[in-house]
Amino acid sequence: MAAGYLTPERRMMRDVAREFAMNEVLPVANRLDPEKGDIPRELIDKMGELGFFGILIPEELGGLGLGAFEYCLVAEELSRAWMSVASIIARGNSFYTSVPGTGEERRRKIELMAKGQYLGAVALSEPGVGSDLSGVACRARREGDEWVITGNKYWCTFADGADYISVLCRIDDPEAGPKGRTINISVEKPRGELPQGCTGAPIPKIGYFGWRTWELRFEGTRAPVRAPGGSLADEMKAGEGAAFALELARAHTAARSIGLARGALEDAMAYARERVQFGQPISDFQAIRFKIASMATEIEAARQLMHHCCQQIDAGQPVRVETSMVKLFASEMAERVTSEALQIFGGAGYTTLHAAERYWRDARLTKIFEGTSEIQQRIIADQLLGKPSIRGSN
Repeated sequence: MAAGYLTPERRMMRDVAREFAMNEVLPVANRLDPEKGDIPRELIDKMGELGFFGILIPEELGGLGLGAFEYCLVAEELSRAWMSVASIIARGNSFYTSVPGTGEERRRKIELMAKGQYLGAVALSEPGVGSDLSGVACRARREGDEWVITGNKYWCTFADGADYISVLCRIDDPEAGPKGRTINISVEKPRGELPQGCTGAPIPKIGYFGWRTWELRFEGTRAPVRAPGGSLADEMKAGEGAAFALELARAHTAARSIGLARGALEDAMAYARERVQFGQPISDFQAIRFKIASMATEIEAARQLMHHCCQQIDAGQPVRVETSMVKLFASEMAERVTSEALQIFGGAGYTTLHAAERYWRDARLTKIFEGTSEIQQRIIADQLLGKPSIRGSN
């Protein structure tokens, strides 16, 4: 690892996260993931005490005031135990910009968020809308100082457990023009319930257990505007901070991918040392040794690219292409590495008796969310080659 990246303070933070992940998160994951159980509230509270939800929140708002590097450092460690736990910290951190309310009330909520006591969810996708958010059809019309939301959303993880949902809507407003504009509207709700005027059902998933992912229907759901008495321009300006930075989200996904791959590698190494065939541990066989060497190399390559991207993000440098590269490379790497780990386990890997299958299932998702691998390839290719000369060719 590059010494310049890992300062003593960062090493200390990594070690705290690693100890917590292995001693607190991993046993819970091994017990609850097979039965599709939810992340316990007690675990969330412990993470809040350690500051994991407030890494990116400014100190004056109760957070640690750190950067993308520390955020991804912690995410990798948590994902090595359970990716859902590495993901839930995002429901604080960058979400603080979308917290509803104004003035002191909003400040108090952000301070609670930094402790893991007030968390958000986001509803972007729709049944017919995935990566192309320009097709968003969920509508919001303004009535006085309230938004009224109508439409369907899909893939809203933690919709029930969050304290509010940030809903991407198309605005019905004369100022927005004939095509309208999109805005994130924060809908507050009781924890453990869906918002008033909203119904839904959990989507059956093959992984990413620990929390539920929802299909939602908003039928006249109401939420206060951010700029009471103001124009649409005032409202858009007040909500500018509510947009979710894709560059940071993609670096976070890379960190989660690396954590998953590392978990699979470490478990496979331990199993290879213990599993005896033909009178010797399979870790003596060249085929296994070469697999492990390649797996470790890919993980470290992804980590170094992630560290570089995080440094650039924290320095305020443009990293749209670099974060697409690290998200693409790390997620594709994670699927390969976790699959190889499963192969090392042999038949034992195809059971739920070992965590290898969990890492494999969750790694597959990293190639899909926060922009598919194909979306990342398009971003990178457009930067290298320019936009396609014939529109619609891809």
